[in-house]
Amino acid sequence: MTPHYLQLHRDAPAKPPCGAPCNGCGVCCAAALCPVAQVVFFRQRPQPPCPALHWQVQQQRYVCGLLRQPRHYLPWLPGWLEAPAQRLFHRSIAAGQGCDCDIDIEVA
Repeated sequence: MTPHYLQLHRDAPAKPPCGAPCNGCGVCCAAALCPVAQVVFFRQRPQPPCPALHWQVQQQRYVCGLLRQPRHYLPWLPGWLEAPAQRLFHRSIAAGQGCDCDIDIEVA
């Protein structure tokens, strides 16, 4: 199998084991687009990394911009639909349910 390389912030936390709580390492979003991102970004960027993957300096972790600010990526979305969109996106990608990324990581 050909190795793939992911470029992440040097201070990003190490990827947790699959099934462990998410720690914001960013590996899953750098490696593949989730179903929500595939729909939102299907014209602009069909390949990873996800354009909604954002590094949070104060928290020293990655966060999903689609969950935090859906209207930034969907400017046509009315303000009153932002909270329901956040809930739908949260449920659709199973955010907070634990790491479901089974990629083996080697730090270079």
